[in-house]
Amino acid sequence: MLFTPSETKVVIVGGGTMGADVAAVCARGGCAVQVMEPTTERRALLPDYFANTMIDLGYEHRLHLLSTASSLEEIDWSEIDLVIECVPERLDIKQELFAKLEQYAKPEAVLASNSTSFPISDISAGLKTAARMIGLHFFMPAHLVPCVEVVYGAKTSPMVGESLSRLMTACGMVPVTVKKDLPGFLANRLQHALSREAFAMVDAGIASLEDIDKAVRFGFGFRYIAAGPAMQRDHAGLDVHGAGGATIYPTLNNSPDIAKCLSDRIASGKLGMKTGEGFYSWTAETMRAERERYQEALREGLKIIQKDLPQID
Repeated sequence: MLFTPSETKVVIVGGGTMGADVAAVCARGGCAVQVMEPTTERRALLPDYFANTMIDLGYEHRLHLLSTASSLEEIDWSEIDLVIECVPERLDIKQELFAKLEQYAKPEAVLASNSTSFPISDISAGLKTAARMIGLHFFMPAHLVPCVEVVYGAKTSPMVGESLSRLMTACGMVPVTVKKDLPGFLANRLQHALSREAFAMVDAGIASLEDIDKAVRFGFGFRYIAAGPAMQRDHAGLDVHGAGGATIYPTLNNSPDIAKCLSDRIASGKLGMKTGEGFYSWTAETMRAERERYQEALREGLKIIQKDLPQID
């Protein structure tokens, strides 16, 4: 199996923000992409969204590669090489979809899930062609965050993973291989390890949410755009890290429960921007300003690391 972007036809199931951005990534690389979105209202918004996104990326000349469909039945499955599932994060929904895809897609087509946490082995449980099923986890916004996790299930064929990694590289992404599909995969496990310690310190009265955000953004997190934790340790010296770890590790939080400052807000319906309050309070104006600031910061960060990213033909 070998994906050549200009010859690869992709179906994205789910045209929400994530699905639409994943479609833009694939089209940027030269793949012909259909986005299956059953909701009429959302599907009607996609052409303008695609146009704006491709112009923003500088690949408006590949806008013609993007199209939409209203149902799985509308698609000519004999031509489809890759399916990427971007439906809501519920295991039952994903399992039902993959059972359908196994019937619709030709035997050599790769079936990938953008699940943020569910192991592909669970999603593909009981299916006959699990060897072609794999996790392909993007980070929001997918067209601006270069990393994508290629997550192997217990039955995933290595050829599938290797071919998909090459395709993602051709689309300008930085694929990382996750050899075992444990919950949270690679990046989310790292993120949650940080968040668990951060929110535990809030519960303990050690630091405020604002100061924790500042410490990450303007402290050690600032350096991550230049180097990851392993490279950072080579810069600083492994002995320095080892000495610090010996002192710090025994006091790190290892609770299996989420922090009270998080669970209390969830129980109160304070879920973030979607409800107008989370760790911070939001109005329509402050949300708009923050999203603009966030997107612009990502774009500027992308410029800094551009030379380290795969180049697209």
